[in-house]
Amino acid sequence: MRLSDATVVIRPRSTWEAMDLGVLLSQRHRRLLISSWAMITLPVFALLSWGLWDSPSLAVFIFWWLKPAFERLPLYILSKAMFGETPTLRQALQQWPRLLKPQLLASLTWRRLSLYRSFVMPVVQLEGLDGAQRQQRLQVLLQREAGAARWLTIIGAHLEGVLWIGLMVLFYLLLPQQVALDWSWQSLISAARQDWRWLEHLTNAFYALVLVVWEPVYVACGFSLYLNRRTVLEAWDIELVFRRMRQRLVSTGTVLLVAVIALMPATHSVWAAEPANSLASPRLLNQPLTSQASRDSIKKILEQPPFKNRQTVTRFRLGDEKPGADAPTSPWWKALLKLFAGQDFAALATLIEVTLWSIVIASIGLLIWRYRDWLQAFVSRQPTLKVKTTPSLPRQAFGLDLKPESLPADIAARAESLWQTDPREALGLLYRALLSRLLHDFNIALKAADTEGQVLRRVESLQQPALLAYSKNLTGHWQNMAYGHRLPPEQVQQQLCDGWRVLFDAGTIR
Repeated sequence: MRLSDATVVIRPRSTWEAMDLGVLLSQRHRRLLISSWAMITLPVFALLSWGLWDSPSLAVFIFWWLKPAFERLPLYILSKAMFGETPTLRQALQQWPRLLKPQLLASLTWRRLSLYRSFVMPVVQLEGLDGAQRQQRLQVLLQREAGAARWLTIIGAHLEGVLWIGLMVLFYLLLPQQVALDWSWQSLISAARQDWRWLEHLTNAFYALVLVVWEPVYVACGFSLYLNRRTVLEAWDIELVFRRMRQRLVSTGTVLLVAVIALMPATHSVWAAEPANSLASPRLLNQPLTSQASRDSIKKILEQPPFKNRQTVTRFRLGDEKPGADAPTSPWWKALLKLFAGQDFAALATLIEVTLWSIVIASIGLLIWRYRDWLQAFVSRQPTLKVKTTPSLPRQAFGLDLKPESLPADIAARAESLWQTDPREALGLLYRALLSRLLHDFNIALKAADTEGQVLRRVESLQQPALLAYSKNLTGHWQNMAYGHRLPPEQVQQQLCDGWRVLFDAGTIR
């Protein structure tokens, strides 16, 4: 990293000015940032949506959780472009697998919900620090810029939500008027038999498009905050000033060296006239200041005030008590202060902290359990399952009683006995028995207002050819008798009884 090659002015800035610089950087390289982000994230989003088609919420959650892995590519591009080495799209995509290696598991687990993610990501990716060195580095960096980095993440999350909702509203407004009139949001939410997965995946795609535009800006703002903090800590602006002065002095020194070389013949005689033992003259002997003495003197001065004010405090004291005052003489007070000053108090404080966090987590879980019905009703995106109620079966159709207990045990024999005395009653018995079997044995939803043709269409849906043929034959003779008062011939009468025995008594159909 050469500061002289920086493409922006290196100087200390306020936090909001530094974030504004990040926005300008993202605009300068927007084509490269947006295209690289889209080529990395959109295929991953499509793969998640395809693999989790029945769980669109889980698909978009996993995509959102993987954002720290995607953010490493814009940071790489910005870090190179900042110092005049802007990579091409192909070079950036080739580097992305290598960028995932350092501390990816930590970025996707316990560091995932950090509000300082964009600000501290360069420490891992650009500086390569880990463990204690990373912690020490973060302590220094977060002393002043922690609030700005936190607000950047909070505002960015809200901005993502606003843009997401805005895209969904824009999509609805761009629908043709006829399509919009046919839609009802209540029907979309409460529909239990229709599949609206495609609509949920479409809204998730809007979120992926929002990230294509916003995430490079978010990474650039965090990176500019990081650079601004390093500028203040390491005095990059002062270093650049000294480098420019050095360049000017080097050019001026070259001119002076040429002038000295040109004057050397004139001064040679003067140097030769001096005595040979001039180096041993008394003015250079017994000098009181040496290099070691100067270092010791400087070190002694730096160990004293105002450079260092050392004070070792081994006990607790009240705010208005002077440091040199005697400790309290009460035995219980001494014991209490000794407990606070020992290692046992640190363990006790840790135990109290764990207990308090456990109480908070348990309280949240208790609230979720207490209001689970409300959450399921107003938060869950799944349609509410309706309890299916068995419809009441009609007792009559076409004026005929369809209750099984109203039919004789042997229907065919009873119909044969009625053909000679009352043929109308015999044919009505067969048709009434057929409707009762269709209603109770085949679970056909007959209604009291159904016609004979509607009954035959429902029989056709059973895909029973023998039953359908018998039903059509019996229904035709029933209609001829009911509406035309025409009785079937004697051979047809016997065929209807024999057909009943084959279908129902012999168990041909089930």
